[in-house]
Amino acid sequence: MVRFTVLASGSKGNCTVVTGGRTRILVDAGLSCREIFRRMKLADEEPGTLDAIVVTHEHQDHVSGLAVTARKLGIPVYFTEGTHRAWMRWLTPRRQMTCVQWLERCREEAARLAEDDADEVAGEPDEGDGLAETGGAAELQARTVEAEPAGPAKEPTWLPAVEYFQAGQAFQIGDIAVSPFTIPHDAADPVGFVLQAEGVRMGVATDLGYVPPNVKAQLKGLDLLLLESNHDLEMLRDGPYPWSVKQRVLSRVGHLSNDAASEFLKKEYDGQAAYVILAHLSESNNLPELARMAAERALEGRASLLANQLLLAEQHQPLSPVYF
Repeated sequence: MVRFTVLASGSKGNCTVVTGGRTRILVDAGLSCREIFRRMKLADEEPGTLDAIVVTHEHQDHVSGLAVTARKLGIPVYFTEGTHRAWMRWLTPRRQMTCVQWLERCREEAARLAEDDADEVAGEPDEGDGLAETGGAAELQARTVEAEPAGPAKEPTWLPAVEYFQAGQAFQIGDIAVSPFTIPHDAADPVGFVLQAEGVRMGVATDLGYVPPNVKAQLKGLDLLLLESNHDLEMLRDGPYPWSVKQRVLSRVGHLSNDAASEFLKKEYDGQAAYVILAHLSESNNLPELARMAAERALEGRASLLANQLLLAEQHQPLSPVYF
């Protein structure tokens, strides 16, 4: 049995469970671990059966619950190397300091070194001398281990296991084949996925500013298509976002509008999917009715698409599972 369950989709969190054969994977973990587990249970999915997490990109609404979920379940996380590095930088940002602060830090370090040199000349025992009388290096090592706990208690980026993949190179997780492809978005190395199990092909394409030729090629011959329909152009332009954010969303590395999604469905989509799910709808700059109407107009009159079922993924509750 193959099952596709969207737990959440939108700017506040994205997360989808894909089951194929005996394998169950999580695509993104943009909710808290507790919320992921709660929504999985609402959708009759058992959290403890998850085998892995695959990540599209490092933006917070796709990874906010990633580390805790992976640790809680002891499962591997699959990234591109660029996404993993960007995620680690996000969790451990570098501290910035002014020139004055840097000079003060240099003075403090110089004073500390001078004090250490003075103690050495005076013949005062250092910490190592004291340890030599009571066990030496072995005791120092024991104290160091006790003072600096390893693993997640100390390191926020610690994961049970990390696996790298590259866009354009398919890989296998149990019974599910994963084909990642590059998407245009303002992240380090963003990807979409085509997931295949038991002959069923499912495409995930959200967070993309437009639909380039490589994405069009990937989204053919699918049984299920999860496609972004983020914003209504007029609502975005008249909405509350600062102009700089509006420019980002409208750019070719931003998000797909209702019109752009509709254009793809009308001219490029091959009509093979039994289910088309509109995803990542903005709560500030879109309405479900507008997204649905734009997609329905694009599909209207195409005989090969009459059997397609159009669904809308939601932000605050899971979508009913789709079965094959």
